[in-house]
Amino acid sequence: MFARIVSMRLKPNTMAEFTQTIEKRIIPILRKQKGFRDEITFIPPGGTEAVGISLWDSREQAEAYNSSGYSEVLKELNKLVEGTPQVKTYDVANSTAHNIAARPAA
Repeated sequence: MFARIVSMRLKPNTMAEFTQTIEKRIIPILRKQKGFRDEITFIPPGGTEAVGISLWDSREQAEAYNSSGYSEVLKELNKLVEGTPQVKTYDVANSTAHNIAARPAA
């Protein structure tokens, strides 16, 4: 499994609209992507920033989304986010929700 972690700064007073946009516009886009598994979004108290973690079956599928569907997501978020969201990628090592355990040590 593979994860994309996107960090972004929200424009003032947009937290409620941001969460609605994620639910009604972004998640439907993600669900159409091959290999998409899950989206988890975090917003701290005060709502000035957000972090989204999307989980994918493979690195290749996440990269395919980055080359195609992600531009549509950025268009949806443009009026709610200041600057360019920062994207980092990781292999998933452990997940209780997705039954992934650490690989045995060599």
